[in-house]
Amino acid sequence: MDDFNIDSLDDVIHGRLRLGVMAYLSTAGSADFPLLKTKLQATDGNLSVQLRKLEEAGYVTIGKAFVGKKPQTTVTLTAQGRKAYIAYLDAMKKLIADSGL
Repeated sequence: MDDFNIDSLDDVIHGRLRLGVMAYLSTAGSADFPLLKTKLQATDGNLSVQLRKLEEAGYVTIGKAFVGKKPQTTVTLTAQGRKAYIAYLDAMKKLIADSGL
């Protein structure tokens, strides 16, 4: 257990909703706001706050455009975000392995 290090987890990703965003975008690449909201069973406000945290960390980009006359927000995983997500998963695997499970 000498190798056990909880600090190896990325706090930006570790929150449930942020982890869900990263997991979804890791395969989808990008998604619009309503789809993420549905997939993650989140409210508008909570999802917005969590996406802002991921954007501030450089893990996602948020694009705003109009489709016809309707606004559309698209969230895209960045290369930095993909790298951080993989590192997060590796850290989780190590913590599990170190715990002897």
